Amino acid sequence: MQYPSYFKNSLSNVSYNKMSTTYLKQSYTRRQGDSARGYYPRFKESFNRQLEYYDNSGVNCFKPKQRTGISESYQKHVYSPHSDIVKRSKEEIECYRASNEILVEGDDVPRPITSFKEAGFPDYLQSQLASQGFDSPTPIQAQGWPIALSGRNMVGVASTGSGKTLAFILPSIVHIKHINAKEARGNGPIALVLAPTRELAQQIKVVADKYGKPSRIRSACVYGGSPKGPQLRDLERAELCIATPGRMNDFLEARKTNLMQCTYLVLDEADRMLDMGFEPQIRKIFDQVRQDCQILMWSATWPKEVRRLAKDFVGEHIMLNVGSTNLSASHNIKQIVDICEEHEKVSKLHSFLNKISKEQQKKIIIFVETKRRVEFIAKTIYRAGHNVGAIHGDKIQEERDKILNAFRSGRINILVATDVAARGLDVDGVDFVINYDYPQNSEDYIHRIGRTGRSNQTGTAYTFFSRKDGRKANDLIRVLSEANQVVRPELQDIAKKFTETGSNKVGYRNSFGRRGGFWGRNDYRSYPAPRRW
Repeated sequence: MQYPSYFKNSLSNVSYNKMSTTYLKQSYTRRQGDSARGYYPRFKESFNRQLEYYDNSGVNCFKPKQRTGISESYQKHVYSPHSDIVKRSKEEIECYRASNEILVEGDDVPRPITSFKEAGFPDYLQSQLASQGFDSPTPIQAQGWPIALSGRNMVGVASTGSGKTLAFILPSIVHIKHINAKEARGNGPIALVLAPTRELAQQIKVVADKYGKPSRIRSACVYGGSPKGPQLRDLERAELCIATPGRMNDFLEARKTNLMQCTYLVLDEADRMLDMGFEPQIRKIFDQVRQDCQILMWSATWPKEVRRLAKDFVGEHIMLNVGSTNLSASHNIKQIVDICEEHEKVSKLHSFLNKISKEQQKKIIIFVETKRRVEFIAKTIYRAGHNVGAIHGDKIQEERDKILNAFRSGRINILVATDVAARGLDVDGVDFVINYDYPQNSEDYIHRIGRTGRSNQTGTAYTFFSRKDGRKANDLIRVLSEANQVVRPELQDIAKKFTETGSNKVGYRNSFGRRGGFWGRNDYRSYPAPRRW
């Protein structure tokens, strides 16, 4: 499409990402058509106002050069290796990494620890870890703690339920304690953790409070969908802030807070934040933190979008990967794939729930693609006599918290949800995960089934796979094969047909002479002729 000169000149000033320019081009095309029909008599002025919003977004924030509260330089390196670590040979270190599938890339990577005493945490953290009954650190913690405490930038990739939250929360507490918190208090947070969803942010806040209170570290949780006043009062007194990108940018734009002294920045579930369209907000936040800020990026998968973000902002860093470098799910989860048609899903779901309920009350999460379908599935299950709750993005935060608390406590045993519950939701004892609708990509599939089989426990993932999901069959087969799961012949047939045709809709000519239809229906003569009026 040919764009006018004023559009091209204005578009060149937009200094954010491709999402902004793509949205503006789509908006221009749509509004040009509306203008031709007389809906937008002043189209050029309206569009220029939209461009001005993108150009001026972020100008109200404090400039990162204005630093108060802490000195220009601060101590990043707060880690000294334990004597037992120094005594180990390189062969022992490599053997430990190989046995735990730990892969590291970078210069001068600190050696991993094998026990909590080797981490060098203060006594108040050591006692808190001992009270939780943990025997030894998980692989991501064993290698991640020495890197984070050494002040190095890091990108960590590990499967769900591997202990990533403690891997960045405990170093953040130690980091804050090495800065004069009293002198810095009231000038914005020292450590900032960004999370994609409200539920994940609240869950991180629980962990931060558990380990931060003995350290006298105050934390605040900032997310959308709740009043700003109480959150702002907590933020003014907090050294550690857990936030969603949208609400954090609201406070920065309104100059209610600043990131002038933020020296520790964490991006948790970075791939999910990019999927949800938070990249412009993340980039604004990166512009506001100090240039010498320590950055830790955590993710369960490693798509190209996360690699690009790491390349742009993390700079020189250590790459830490625990587990397979390919898409992989936990081997503690039994994965069952049921090939069926769309109209068969409801009856299959009811029969599966009735079969489970005969044994004993099990905790089940059912993932559905759309909000409307979530409500429909929840109502049908409730009418069948099951205790069920539903959460999605349109529910207010109080209602979502109430349902999640009831699910955690066992008052309801079935939770129907969209992907808002697919990332970071830590509920003990989830026995089954049911994918009523297959997700958009295999990364989301791995996150969904990761709600069960956590902390070395076992679980079962039951997935309905219809032929309209054919283009995702090859990725699903790779995930199943890597986890040593059974791959049904029907699924292999779907993947083979998709590979041969290149599309999950094998085109046939219907009775109207147009190409379309579902998988494999290429005989248009078997369809009735259109009704003639």
